[in-house]
Amino acid sequence: MRNLNNVHLNGLRALEAVGRLGSLQAAADELGVTVGAVSQQVIKAEAQLGRPLFERTPKGMTVTASGLAVLARLGEGFQALSAAIALAQHKDENILTISVAPVFAARWLVYRLDRFAGRHPDIRLRIDATTRLINPATSDVDIGIRVGSGQWPGVRSELLLAQEVFPVVTPQIAATLREPADLLRVPAVIDGHAMFSWEVWLRKAGLSGHCMEERHIFNDASLCLDAAIAGQGAMLAWQTLAAYALQQKCLVDPFGIRAKTGFGHYFVTAEGVREPKKVTAFKAWIREEMEESMRLFH
Repeated sequence: MRNLNNVHLNGLRALEAVGRLGSLQAAADELGVTVGAVSQQVIKAEAQLGRPLFERTPKGMTVTASGLAVLARLGEGFQALSAAIALAQHKDENILTISVAPVFAARWLVYRLDRFAGRHPDIRLRIDATTRLINPATSDVDIGIRVGSGQWPGVRSELLLAQEVFPVVTPQIAATLREPADLLRVPAVIDGHAMFSWEVWLRKAGLSGHCMEERHIFNDASLCLDAAIAGQGAMLAWQTLAAYALQQKCLVDPFGIRAKTGFGHYFVTAEGVREPKKVTAFKAWIREEMEESMRLFH
Protein backbone atom coordinates (compact mmCIF):
# COMPACT_ATOMS: atom_id res chain seq x y z
CA MET A 1 0.00 0.00 0.00
CA ARG A 2 2.99 2.30 -0.43
CA ASN A 3 1.35 3.84 -3.48
CA LEU A 4 -0.96 5.63 -1.03
CA ASN A 5 2.00 7.84 -0.17
CA ASN A 6 1.83 9.32 -3.67
CA VAL A 7 -1.67 10.81 -3.33
CA HIS A 8 -3.05 13.00 -0.55
CA LEU A 9 -6.05 11.54 1.28
CA ASN A 10 -7.97 14.83 1.05
CA GLY A 11 -7.57 14.68 -2.72
CA LEU A 12 -8.99 11.16 -2.86
CA ARG A 13 -11.90 12.25 -0.66
CA ALA A 14 -12.60 15.13 -3.04
CA LEU A 15 -12.52 12.83 -6.08
CA GLU A 16 -14.87 10.32 -4.46
CA ALA A 17 -17.31 12.99 -3.25
CA VAL A 18 -17.49 14.78 -6.61
CA GLY A 19 -17.95 11.49 -8.43
CA ARG A 20 -20.67 10.27 -6.07
CA LEU A 21 -22.56 13.54 -5.64
CA GLY A 22 -22.13 14.82 -9.19
CA SER A 23 -21.00 18.39 -8.52
CA LEU A 24 -18.31 20.48 -6.87
CA GLN A 25 -20.89 22.35 -4.81
CA ALA A 26 -22.46 19.20 -3.36
CA ALA A 27 -19.00 17.80 -2.56
CA ALA A 28 -18.00 21.08 -0.90
CA ASP A 29 -21.14 21.02 1.25
CA GLU A 30 -20.45 17.45 2.39
CA LEU A 31 -16.74 18.02 3.05
CA GLY A 32 -17.28 21.35 4.77
CA VAL A 33 -14.94 23.35 2.52
CA THR A 34 -15.31 25.84 -0.33
CA VAL A 35 -15.99 24.93 -3.94
CA GLY A 36 -12.61 26.36 -4.85
CA ALA A 37 -10.88 24.12 -2.33
CA VAL A 38 -12.59 21.02 -3.72
CA SER A 39 -11.65 22.03 -7.26
CA GLN A 40 -7.98 22.46 -6.30
CA GLN A 41 -7.96 19.09 -4.47
CA VAL A 42 -9.41 17.37 -7.53
CA ILE A 43 -6.84 18.96 -9.84
CA LYS A 44 -3.94 18.00 -7.56
CA ALA A 45 -5.21 14.45 -7.09
CA GLU A 46 -5.60 13.97 -10.84
CA ALA A 47 -2.04 15.20 -11.33
CA GLN A 48 -0.76 12.80 -8.65
CA LEU A 49 -2.66 9.93 -10.25
CA GLY A 50 -1.35 10.85 -13.67
CA ARG A 51 -4.72 10.93 -15.44
CA PRO A 52 -7.89 13.04 -15.50
CA LEU A 53 -10.94 11.45 -13.92
CA PHE A 54 -13.35 14.20 -14.94
CA GLU A 55 -14.11 16.19 -18.04
CA ARG A 56 -14.96 19.87 -17.48
CA THR A 57 -18.07 20.75 -19.49
CA PRO A 58 -20.46 23.73 -19.46
CA LYS A 59 -22.90 21.50 -17.57
CA GLY A 60 -20.37 20.56 -14.89
CA MET A 61 -18.03 17.68 -14.10
CA THR A 62 -18.47 14.51 -16.14
CA VAL A 63 -16.66 11.30 -15.19
CA THR A 64 -14.33 9.94 -17.87
CA ALA A 65 -14.51 6.33 -19.03
CA SER A 66 -11.33 5.45 -17.15
CA GLY A 67 -12.51 7.40 -14.12
CA LEU A 68 -15.60 5.23 -13.62
CA ALA A 69 -13.62 2.21 -12.41
CA VAL A 70 -11.32 4.33 -10.22
CA LEU A 71 -14.20 6.17 -8.55
CA ALA A 72 -16.08 2.92 -7.95
CA ARG A 73 -13.08 1.51 -6.05
CA LEU A 74 -12.62 4.77 -4.16
CA GLY A 75 -16.29 4.60 -3.13
CA GLU A 76 -15.84 1.07 -1.82
CA GLY A 77 -12.71 2.11 0.03
CA PHE A 78 -14.24 5.11 1.76
CA GLN A 79 -17.32 3.08 2.65
CA ALA A 80 -15.04 0.54 4.34
CA LEU A 81 -13.23 3.34 6.18
CA SER A 82 -16.54 4.80 7.31
CA ALA A 83 -17.61 1.37 8.59
CA ALA A 84 -14.34 1.00 10.51
CA ILE A 85 -14.80 4.41 12.14
CA ALA A 86 -18.42 3.64 13.04
CA LEU A 87 -17.30 0.34 14.55
CA ALA A 88 -14.54 2.01 16.57
CA GLN A 89 -16.93 4.65 17.89
CA HIS A 90 -19.59 2.10 18.77
CA LYS A 91 -18.39 1.67 22.33
CA ASP A 92 -21.46 0.99 24.45
CA GLU A 93 -22.43 -2.66 24.10
CA ASN A 94 -25.38 -2.08 26.43
CA ILE A 95 -27.19 0.18 23.93
CA LEU A 96 -28.98 -1.43 20.99
CA THR A 97 -29.87 1.00 18.21
CA ILE A 98 -32.74 -0.13 16.00
CA SER A 99 -33.85 1.53 12.77
CA VAL A 100 -37.51 0.90 11.94
CA ALA A 101 -40.25 2.56 9.94
CA PRO A 102 -42.37 4.90 12.11
CA VAL A 103 -45.55 2.93 11.40
CA PHE A 104 -43.95 -0.34 12.57
CA ALA A 105 -42.62 1.34 15.70
CA ALA A 106 -45.92 3.01 16.57
CA ARG A 107 -48.36 0.24 15.68
CA TRP A 108 -46.51 -2.90 16.72
CA LEU A 109 -43.13 -2.52 18.41
CA VAL A 110 -43.88 0.09 21.05
CA TYR A 111 -46.54 -2.07 22.76
CA ARG A 112 -43.98 -4.82 23.40
CA LEU A 113 -40.83 -3.02 24.53
CA ASP A 114 -41.45 -3.56 28.24
CA ARG A 115 -41.26 -7.30 27.69
CA PHE A 116 -37.85 -6.97 26.06
CA ALA A 117 -36.66 -4.83 28.98
CA GLY A 118 -37.92 -7.46 31.41
CA ARG A 119 -35.98 -10.21 29.66
CA HIS A 120 -32.83 -8.16 28.95
CA PRO A 121 -32.59 -5.48 31.66
CA ASP A 122 -28.92 -4.91 30.79
CA ILE A 123 -29.73 -3.75 27.23
CA ARG A 124 -31.13 -0.29 26.59
CA LEU A 125 -32.97 0.27 23.33
CA ARG A 126 -32.64 3.35 21.14
CA ILE A 127 -35.32 3.50 18.45
CA ASP A 128 -34.52 5.40 15.26
CA ALA A 129 -37.89 5.76 13.50
CA THR A 130 -37.26 6.61 9.86
CA THR A 131 -38.42 5.54 6.43
CA ARG A 132 -34.85 5.61 5.08
CA LEU A 133 -32.95 2.37 4.73
CA ILE A 134 -29.94 2.71 7.05
CA ASN A 135 -26.81 0.66 6.40
CA PRO A 136 -25.65 -0.64 9.80
CA ALA A 137 -22.09 -0.95 8.45
CA THR A 138 -21.77 2.80 7.95
CA SER A 139 -23.82 4.14 10.87
CA ASP A 140 -24.37 3.63 14.58
CA VAL A 141 -27.46 1.50 13.87
CA ASP A 142 -27.12 -2.13 15.02
CA ILE A 143 -30.13 -3.58 13.21
CA GLY A 144 -32.99 -2.41 11.02
CA ILE A 145 -36.43 -3.83 10.28
CA ARG A 146 -37.79 -2.96 6.86
CA VAL A 147 -40.64 -3.99 4.57
CA GLY A 148 -39.75 -4.75 0.97
CA SER A 149 -38.42 -7.43 -1.31
CA GLY A 150 -35.30 -8.01 0.80
CA GLN A 151 -33.04 -7.18 -2.15
CA TRP A 152 -31.10 -4.21 -0.81
CA PRO A 153 -27.48 -3.72 -1.88
CA GLY A 154 -24.68 -3.65 0.66
CA VAL A 155 -26.62 -5.14 3.60
CA ARG A 156 -27.61 -8.57 4.85
CA SER A 157 -31.37 -9.17 4.93
CA GLU A 158 -33.17 -11.97 6.73
CA LEU A 159 -36.90 -12.63 6.40
CA LEU A 160 -38.91 -12.07 9.55
CA LEU A 161 -42.49 -12.19 8.23
CA ALA A 162 -44.05 -12.52 4.77
CA GLN A 163 -46.48 -9.66 4.34
CA GLU A 164 -50.19 -10.43 3.90
CA VAL A 165 -52.92 -7.84 3.32
CA PHE A 166 -56.60 -7.89 4.19
CA PRO A 167 -59.42 -5.37 4.67
CA VAL A 168 -60.17 -4.01 8.14
CA VAL A 169 -63.35 -2.20 9.15
CA THR A 170 -65.16 -1.31 12.35
CA PRO A 171 -67.42 -3.96 13.90
CA GLN A 172 -70.40 -1.77 12.94
CA ILE A 173 -69.46 -1.81 9.24
CA ALA A 174 -68.59 -5.51 9.41
CA ALA A 175 -72.13 -6.25 10.62
CA THR A 176 -73.46 -5.03 7.25
CA LEU A 177 -71.24 -7.33 5.20
CA ARG A 178 -72.26 -10.85 4.18
CA GLU A 179 -69.78 -11.68 1.40
CA PRO A 180 -66.63 -10.10 -0.07
CA ALA A 181 -68.61 -8.38 -2.87
CA ASP A 182 -70.44 -6.35 -0.22
CA LEU A 183 -67.17 -4.59 0.54
CA LEU A 184 -67.38 -2.84 -2.84
CA ARG A 185 -70.13 -0.67 -1.33
CA VAL A 186 -67.85 0.52 1.47
CA PRO A 187 -65.65 3.58 0.83
CA ALA A 188 -61.92 2.84 0.98
CA VAL A 189 -59.31 4.87 2.83
CA ILE A 190 -56.13 4.70 0.78
CA ASP A 191 -52.48 4.65 1.81
CA GLY A 192 -50.90 6.68 -0.97
CA HIS A 193 -47.44 5.27 -0.23
CA ALA A 194 -48.46 1.61 -0.22
CA MET A 195 -46.42 -0.77 -2.35
CA PHE A 196 -49.57 -2.65 -3.38
CA SER A 197 -53.14 -1.87 -4.46
CA TRP A 198 -56.59 -3.20 -3.57
CA GLU A 199 -56.39 -5.42 -6.66
CA VAL A 200 -54.01 -7.72 -4.73
CA TRP A 201 -56.79 -8.60 -2.28
CA LEU A 202 -59.71 -8.34 -4.69
CA ARG A 203 -58.04 -10.92 -6.93
CA LYS A 204 -57.62 -13.27 -3.96
CA ALA A 205 -61.30 -12.75 -3.06
CA GLY A 206 -62.47 -13.55 -6.61
CA LEU A 207 -63.26 -9.91 -7.41
CA SER A 208 -60.42 -9.10 -9.80
CA GLY A 209 -61.14 -6.12 -12.02
CA HIS A 210 -63.56 -4.47 -9.60
CA CYS A 211 -62.70 -1.12 -8.04
CA MET A 212 -63.13 0.19 -4.53
CA GLU A 213 -64.73 3.59 -4.07
CA GLU A 214 -61.97 5.86 -2.70
CA ARG A 215 -62.94 8.23 0.09
CA HIS A 216 -59.69 9.62 1.53
CA ILE A 217 -56.05 9.26 0.52
CA PHE A 218 -53.31 9.64 3.13
CA ASN A 219 -49.52 9.66 2.85
CA ASP A 220 -49.17 7.73 6.09
CA ALA A 221 -50.44 4.24 6.91
CA SER A 222 -51.07 5.14 10.57
CA LEU A 223 -53.46 7.89 9.51
CA CYS A 224 -55.26 5.42 7.26
CA LEU A 225 -55.67 3.04 10.17
CA ASP A 226 -56.99 5.84 12.40
CA ALA A 227 -59.49 6.77 9.68
CA ALA A 228 -60.66 3.15 9.53
CA ILE A 229 -60.99 3.05 13.34
CA ALA A 230 -63.08 6.23 13.11
CA GLY A 231 -65.48 4.38 10.81
CA GLN A 232 -64.59 6.33 7.66
CA GLY A 233 -64.23 3.23 5.51
CA ALA A 234 -62.23 0.09 4.83
CA MET A 235 -58.45 -0.04 4.81
CA LEU A 236 -56.25 -2.65 3.20
CA ALA A 237 -53.96 -3.40 6.13
CA TRP A 238 -51.20 -5.87 6.96
CA GLN A 239 -50.41 -7.94 10.02
CA THR A 240 -48.11 -5.70 12.06
CA LEU A 241 -50.09 -2.57 11.27
CA ALA A 242 -53.47 -3.90 12.34
CA ALA A 243 -52.53 -6.41 15.06
CA TYR A 244 -53.17 -4.16 18.07
CA ALA A 245 -56.41 -2.70 16.69
CA LEU A 246 -57.68 -6.22 15.98
CA GLN A 247 -56.68 -7.39 19.45
CA GLN A 248 -58.54 -4.46 21.01
CA LYS A 249 -61.50 -5.15 18.70
CA CYS A 250 -61.45 -1.58 17.37
CA LEU A 251 -61.31 -3.18 13.92
CA VAL A 252 -62.16 -6.58 12.50
CA ASP A 253 -61.13 -8.59 9.46
CA PRO A 254 -64.61 -9.38 8.09
CA PHE A 255 -63.77 -12.32 5.85
CA GLY A 256 -60.45 -13.84 6.95
CA ILE A 257 -59.16 -13.72 3.37
CA ARG A 258 -55.51 -12.68 3.27
CA ALA A 259 -53.39 -12.09 0.19
CA LYS A 260 -49.60 -12.21 -0.07
CA THR A 261 -47.99 -9.11 -1.56
CA GLY A 262 -44.60 -10.60 -2.42
CA PHE A 263 -43.01 -8.31 0.18
CA GLY A 264 -42.00 -9.05 3.73
CA HIS A 265 -40.59 -7.71 6.98
CA TYR A 266 -36.82 -8.21 7.02
CA PHE A 267 -34.05 -7.84 9.54
CA VAL A 268 -31.33 -5.66 8.02
CA THR A 269 -27.81 -6.01 9.44
CA ALA A 270 -24.25 -5.26 8.38
CA GLU A 271 -22.83 -7.50 5.70
CA GLY A 272 -19.73 -9.54 6.53
CA VAL A 273 -19.67 -8.59 10.23
CA ARG A 274 -20.01 -10.97 13.18
CA GLU A 275 -23.38 -10.41 14.84
CA PRO A 276 -23.16 -8.91 18.37
CA LYS A 277 -24.89 -10.79 21.17
CA LYS A 278 -27.32 -7.93 21.76
CA VAL A 279 -28.49 -8.16 18.13
CA THR A 280 -28.90 -11.94 18.38
CA ALA A 281 -30.92 -11.50 21.57
CA PHE A 282 -33.15 -8.87 19.99
CA LYS A 283 -33.80 -10.96 16.88
CA ALA A 284 -34.74 -14.00 18.96
CA TRP A 285 -37.12 -11.91 21.07
CA ILE A 286 -38.74 -10.27 18.03
CA ARG A 287 -39.33 -13.68 16.44
CA GLU A 288 -41.09 -14.90 19.60
CA GLU A 289 -43.21 -11.77 19.80
CA MET A 290 -44.07 -11.99 16.11
CA GLU A 291 -45.12 -15.63 16.43
CA GLU A 292 -47.41 -14.77 19.34
CA SER A 293 -48.82 -11.75 17.52
CA MET A 294 -49.56 -13.77 14.38
CA ARG A 295 -51.80 -16.15 16.31
CA LEU A 296 -54.49 -13.52 15.75
CA PHE A 297 -54.46 -14.47 12.10
CA HIS A 298 -54.90 -18.22 12.43
